[in-house]
Amino acid sequence: MPEVPAVPGVALSAAVAEALAPDGPLARAVPAFETRDAQLALAAAVSAALADGGVLLAEAGTGTGKTLAYLIPAILSRHRVLVSTGTKNLQEQIYFKDLPVLREALGVPFTATCMKGRGNYLCLQRFESWRDSGAAAMGNDAYYIRMIDEWTRESESGDRAELEDLPEDVPFWKEIAASAENCIGAECPRHQDCYVTRMRQRAAESDLVIVNHHLLCADAAVRQSAYGEVIPDCHYAVVDEAHQLEDVATQYFGRAVTSYRLDDLARDIERALARNLVADAQRADDLGTGVGRLRDHARAFFAAVQALRTGTGTFAEGRVRIGPAHTARAGEEGLALEGALEAIEADIALARDLPEEVLALGRRAHDVREDIRFLLRADDPAFVYFLEVRGRGVYLRASPVDVSEIIREVLLERMKTVVLTSATLTTDGSFQYLRGRLGVRDAVELRLDSEFDYARQAILYLPRRMPDPRSPQFATAAAGEIVEILKRTEGRAFVLFTSYSNLREVRAFAERELDYPILVQGTAPRTALLTEFKATPNAVLFATSSFWQGVDVAGDALSCVIIDKLPFASPGDPIVAARIEAIAARGGSAFGEYQVPLAVLALKQGLGRLLRHRLDRGVLAVLDPRLRSMGYGRRFLASLPPARVTHSLEDIERFFQQAEP
Repeated sequence: MPEVPAVPGVALSAAVAEALAPDGPLARAVPAFETRDAQLALAAAVSAALADGGVLLAEAGTGTGKTLAYLIPAILSRHRVLVSTGTKNLQEQIYFKDLPVLREALGVPFTATCMKGRGNYLCLQRFESWRDSGAAAMGNDAYYIRMIDEWTRESESGDRAELEDLPEDVPFWKEIAASAENCIGAECPRHQDCYVTRMRQRAAESDLVIVNHHLLCADAAVRQSAYGEVIPDCHYAVVDEAHQLEDVATQYFGRAVTSYRLDDLARDIERALARNLVADAQRADDLGTGVGRLRDHARAFFAAVQALRTGTGTFAEGRVRIGPAHTARAGEEGLALEGALEAIEADIALARDLPEEVLALGRRAHDVREDIRFLLRADDPAFVYFLEVRGRGVYLRASPVDVSEIIREVLLERMKTVVLTSATLTTDGSFQYLRGRLGVRDAVELRLDSEFDYARQAILYLPRRMPDPRSPQFATAAAGEIVEILKRTEGRAFVLFTSYSNLREVRAFAERELDYPILVQGTAPRTALLTEFKATPNAVLFATSSFWQGVDVAGDALSCVIIDKLPFASPGDPIVAARIEAIAARGGSAFGEYQVPLAVLALKQGLGRLLRHRLDRGVLAVLDPRLRSMGYGRRFLASLPPARVTHSLEDIERFFQQAEP
């Protein structure tokens, strides 16, 4: 390996090319490594971007070796590089699998830190307080408390991912996890031992900082509000799975008040009082009374908010769009809740000699009061306001209609170099759609096709006749097609739906007609379902949106991906509706400019689940007749992998027979 260049440029490209050469250090260290032309091209483009600055838009099809193509230039550049992923799965793959291989193969010393959101880490102070409280003793969690207690003595990171035996949905985790609202910073007695503090200290000294888009946007939001930073300053960034960035930014640059947020605040005040953190007896009594009022007014407010669902017209996936006329109906309850919060602020402000932990509660009361006021006005045209009900939680939200300016200001213009990459960035062979959504102006563009041999590895099945997807007969016809396909693939399939109603109807039919194990999204946590799918011969997974992307199953376990309908976003969704209106207001065609490209990218992601390796083979099936019957169907067909198209179920059978030894 040549000496790493001190000044990036041509020398960096040469060093990267040597690392990826057929006889290079990576080939010597990794027996299965193959030099790929597309990987070399992407690595050269990333090297140039790190040397010259600016924005690189790089679509690299599945099988390119995209991750190594940006990690190697990042390591050899001698810059501190921020790498952001759309999923924690990819984040952990990079940190725990790819970087150790590169550290050994390249023979170049470098440091790296994996940073996740606070909620992934244990807060030692909160855990010890909770462990020693009556609340923990009353639960059935003694086994987990002992397990976490022992783990804290050994863990360097405090990342709950290390606790493999801790269920994903364990209810008490939110009581003991680190959170910005509960953090009192340097005033905390466990500050020196704090996992989040130590993670940030490591990151500040690291060459590579591996984050996910949620943390990337959380950091940008904190910087925007002048509250400091979450991620240490980096001037060079690689954003992988960049097609997800708009959705994550929409979430993080909005505002929300939830019933859980008010419950947590009230509970934390009660715990502070129980621990005698308010020495002034009169103020403590006032706060105790105030918490009771807060709970009463919060219940009344969220009952009034939930009642806004009636008479609003559209209702999509638990979300209802609202405006000033609707929020006025909860105005009286909102004012009463604001008053209860203001009283708590005043009681804390007037008390003497309070610890930082209690002062932080006053700031939280202020912040939630400001958010309630903003949300009840519901009059900022840059935001779309909506109500969401999930389980027992009620959420009042405002999301930005357009995040392109925000992304440009807080990410693209703050960095010297930003590489935006994914397997799905283009529609109609162009980056134009994504440029507009992410606020990209000047950029170098690179589009690399997948190196998979789709003509040999895959077959694309489009049924000859299907009812209109909007007709009541579609689900019945789809169920019949799905069962016939699965008989020929012997299960081993993802069946991806655009709605739960179709999933339920098809599932009922398939369970009667098939002997293969059928797993269904929602019956277990996502990771548990995926693990079970991989371990179960001939399994079939029925799923909706969350399995359309970020899921990898290599080998024969997944030999078929079936998609029931073109994945158009629901026009009844408040955010989608607001974006459609915004495009129409400026005279554009929302369907052609927004709805079709968005659905094309989603379809590419869904079909991309099938082939993850050069030895994989399988069937892609899209049951929606609009692919061939509607003019816009051509735009979808042009985006599909170049596999042989068939309308015959017998061809699927022959395809698998050819693979048999």
